[in-house]
Amino acid sequence: MKRYKSTLIFHLCTIAATIILTFFSGCGGGSYTDPLVGEMVYVRGGTFTMGCTPEQQNECDADENPAHQVKLGDFYICKYEVTQAQWKAVMGEDNNPSWFKGDNLPMESVSWNDAQAFIGRLNEKTGMNYRLPTEAEWEYAARGGNRSRGYKYSGSDTAGDVAWYEDNSEGTTHPVGIKLANELGIHDMSGNVWEWVNDWYGNYAADLKTDPQGLSWGSYRVYRGGSWIFFARDVRVSARHNISPGMGLRTVGFRLARSSK
Repeated sequence: MKRYKSTLIFHLCTIAATIILTFFSGCGGGSYTDPLVGEMVYVRGGTFTMGCTPEQQNECDADENPAHQVKLGDFYICKYEVTQAQWKAVMGEDNNPSWFKGDNLPMESVSWNDAQAFIGRLNEKTGMNYRLPTEAEWEYAARGGNRSRGYKYSGSDTAGDVAWYEDNSEGTTHPVGIKLANELGIHDMSGNVWEWVNDWYGNYAADLKTDPQGLSWGSYRVYRGGSWIFFARDVRVSARHNISPGMGLRTVGFRLARSSK
């Protein structure tokens, strides 16, 4: 009888722990891990300055708009860029268009449309609502969210601490998560591969925006973060670029996000 009671108590505790974990992973309040996605970092919302700040004007490119205020709600974002192992687990072992091959290397050579196809199939498998981050969510997370220390790059003022870029990559991508994480514990938001975001490319609005989604239509989609072949100025947290959503480059991959509700 005692053995039966001990076993019953053990199973009840296990069930309770599972319910608590599911509650917090689905409703906000902590990071969680999905077997197909990896660790999702909980990002507490807030108001931040997005865009090229006045002190960085000499480094900014033409498509980097002036700094403006943005207010965001809570959300989740992946700790790492989507890897080739994760891509193949969802899309099939024989489906890997990446130029540089390796299970722990970031996925690249995929278009914005390809990323959407992956997300659609992933959501069918998991029953979740994963998506690309908005451009504002991406930059807020790259800057360290409400823990930001105001770094030029995602997690440091020294590019080599946190980024694989032209000076140190030796002409290739590298396994995710090797460089230092930023203030939120997120890796590779500067360098390795550029990352698709959800937004159509366009100028930023000058006034305060709450949870901006970007333009409702356009010709080009935005990607952020710089890559293994670009210079240090391109891996700054404010740097942005854009191409057609149907084009895939060996310098561009993506990471996942989802809403906190």
